[in-house]
Amino acid sequence: MTASGRRPLVSGNWKMHKDHLETIHTCSELGLRLGRGAVGAVDVSIHPPFTDLRSAQSVIEAEGVPVSLGAQNCATADSGAFTGEVSAVMLARLRVEYVIVGHSERRTMFGEDDEVVAAKLQAVFRNGMVPICCVGEHADERDAGRTTERLQAQITQALGRLAPGEVARMVIAYEPVWAIGSGQPATPEDAQEAAATIRGRVTELAGAAAASGVRILYGGSVGPDSASPLVSMPDVDGLLVGGASLDPGTFTEIVGGAAATVR
Repeated sequence: MTASGRRPLVSGNWKMHKDHLETIHTCSELGLRLGRGAVGAVDVSIHPPFTDLRSAQSVIEAEGVPVSLGAQNCATADSGAFTGEVSAVMLARLRVEYVIVGHSERRTMFGEDDEVVAAKLQAVFRNGMVPICCVGEHADERDAGRTTERLQAQITQALGRLAPGEVARMVIAYEPVWAIGSGQPATPEDAQEAAATIRGRVTELAGAAAASGVRILYGGSVGPDSASPLVSMPDVDGLLVGGASLDPGTFTEIVGGAAATVR
């Protein structure tokens, strides 16, 4: 646990990378590396593509890999005539524990608005999993001094239909869109300011107990060198890692950096 009492979480979002064979090899290597004590008091999840989930689940369970299985997205409905969609029901039956909701790429490339994000959060909770709800501002919003306004609006829409107990269990990932893929993460101070804004809005909407329980991650060009300084911030409870999570060695270093902050 950190000084806040919240257990850090490091989540690796593989995006549209790795086929099922590559996934099997990656999970096995993660088991070898993380089994050497790199996890410590940190929760770890990996989020492969849908087609790789069964392969990842099999390796994680058979080899005792110390990670939770996560998905990158889900449908708003549990079933129906929705060609190409994958429901939260299906994910839960694969023992998925975490589901990323509202990633900036889903919002920007696939037109998911705050209402869709809110419906997906409900679907995840309805099926017994934990959502990782992504929020963050674009470069033009940051330049215009609208970061706080944008974050508060996204949090308000996301939490509007959730009970305080659900809010306390969820994860919120702050991912500044301007930092993703740039190789230049936000500074720890930037991440802390945004995380404090998010926690403050959660307090206003769901109460102090929920705000104390919710874990807030930072995501955006995270690497081994930035992991520890980011998670050392009082309101940053972990990391959502993109490209750097594809390499087991690099991802293990990031997990180790986060674990080093636990006191």
